[in-house]
Amino acid sequence: MKILIADDDPLSRRLLEKTLLRAAYEVVSVADGRQALTSLTEPEDAPRLALLDWMMPELDGPSVCRAVRQRHNQGYAYLILLTSRESKEDVVAGLESGADDYLIKPFNIDELKARLRCGERILELEDRLVEAREEMRFKATHDDLTSLWNRGVIMDLLARELARSQRENGSTVLILGDIDHFKAVNDTHGHLVGDQVLREVSRRMLHSVRSYDFVGRYGGEEFLIVLNNCNPDYGFKRADEIRTSINDRPIQTDAGPLRITMSFGVLVSRDWGSRPTDELLREVDAALYAAKASGRNCTMLAKPPQDREFVPAEHSVADSH
Repeated sequence: MKILIADDDPLSRRLLEKTLLRAAYEVVSVADGRQALTSLTEPEDAPRLALLDWMMPELDGPSVCRAVRQRHNQGYAYLILLTSRESKEDVVAGLESGADDYLIKPFNIDELKARLRCGERILELEDRLVEAREEMRFKATHDDLTSLWNRGVIMDLLARELARSQRENGSTVLILGDIDHFKAVNDTHGHLVGDQVLREVSRRMLHSVRSYDFVGRYGGEEFLIVLNNCNPDYGFKRADEIRTSINDRPIQTDAGPLRITMSFGVLVSRDWGSRPTDELLREVDAALYAAKASGRNCTMLAKPPQDREFVPAEHSVADSH
């Protein structure tokens, strides 16, 4: 583990360096408080253990502790103050500045190592808590099977993107897709194979969109894709490219390779003005239904009521013109 030593006394600093190097620590050494603060807050791989002398040029130890604790966007650092001050008032002042521990000079090397091991245990516990929090956050926002955004999140993201498009006079493309004959896959090959199909379809859709677009599981074998700030002239083409990415090669499953196709409904928000989100979803769902009714494995574009029609693309974008 990387550890920072901050001490303006060269002899004390060298002795600590040798001791900690022998104890298998990766040591970073500085001579003043300003350098200590920079080392603890700026690098991506900043030390998470630190030994800070109380009296240093530029910034003293407690000032470094306070400055580190004010940075809330970084991982936790375990800070130990080194000082010859022994009064209870000094101990309290040091700990209230943000230090985790306090070691009075001259100190015993074995005691120092024991306190550092205590700090490592605290950091390991913090890491586990952060990992558990992130896991809970992921589970709350993602679909368990496919790891896509779940329905609640994709709906929220869609509403936000539509509002942004209206503010900025842009365009958001809604794509609602459904796996063709998915019930037959489950009935013929079982639900485990069906799950493999869902996961691979999800993976292909994610790889077919930009990193800042959104893909969510809308329900069952239905998926909602939100293309942000998408050129409306290319929205339909992009949807059909996603369809092609699904059916261009078989999906490998435990039951062998399966050719899977999908049907898609597409809606370009700029064509619809400031309609409510639920109304746009009904319209793109109607376009998907029309794609199913047209034989599946095709893409249909929802048009506003004044020129109501669904424009198909069965095997290429050219078919829609």
